Amino acid sequence: MSFDIRPAWLFVPGDRPDRFGKAAERSDIVIVDLEDAVSAGDKATARQAVRDAAKGSSDSTALSPQRTVIRVNAVDTDHFAADVELLKELPFEMVMLPKAESAEDAGRIAVALPGKSIIALIETPAGAVNAAEIAEAPNVHGLMWGSEDLIAAMGGGSSRGEDGTYRAVAMHVRSQTLLAAKAHGKWALDSIWTAIDDVDGLAAEALDAVESGFDAKVSIHPKHVPVVRKAFAPTEKQTTWAAAVLDAAKGQKGAFTFEGSMIDAPLLAHARSIQARAAAVREA
Repeated sequence: MSFDIRPAWLFVPGDRPDRFGKAAERSDIVIVDLEDAVSAGDKATARQAVRDAAKGSSDSTALSPQRTVIRVNAVDTDHFAADVELLKELPFEMVMLPKAESAEDAGRIAVALPGKSIIALIETPAGAVNAAEIAEAPNVHGLMWGSEDLIAAMGGGSSRGEDGTYRAVAMHVRSQTLLAAKAHGKWALDSIWTAIDDVDGLAAEALDAVESGFDAKVSIHPKHVPVVRKAFAPTEKQTTWAAAVLDAAKGQKGAFTFEGSMIDAPLLAHARSIQARAAAVREA
């Protein structure tokens, strides 16, 4: 598959083709949303906008299949079948499936759109409980979690407390999604930051995401993209340390001492991860 993981993903409404090109220019991966960002009466308009952009018959011709994900409507909605028919026509190979609740949901994509890969959104109680099963599905390439849909599905009021931090149940699902993805060798995408002007809060959450093991963080506003990129980019100190440790490891058998610290397999893996993150940011 030619679709590579990169750290800064950005949603753009499917019925706003005037924003497609700008989103592609400013982010690493564009998620064209046919679901929540588009009202029921505008679904057909959004599908046509995506069709036109993909075929180069509009002003927005920047939707590269290698850097574009299409978020379809949930499988139990009236709009899902039309979204599937759209994607049969077009070269996009990555589909975001909202409200994924079981491996069977992924299987419906596999049958309807063979060869397409899925980013499954874990954003309902059933999806959270079945996250590992969903991650195991062969056509699932990654997992993302959604905080507000999750809390709404449980009858709650907000995923965060007054201090801005996630409630315990939201943090549980965030961790569960990450663990399920990594246990099955799939990508893990962190949820959006909704406070558009609080870039300091975003920076802290994005840094926590990368240090926890998430591969990317998804945003809803272009101004968040550089903040996420900076968080995912290793510092000069980290890259220097990683290069030196991996160089020192050449010819070593087992654990060894480096600059007064013991270096073993987990720390070597950490060093390689730092170099991979640096490479991903350079390519972006």
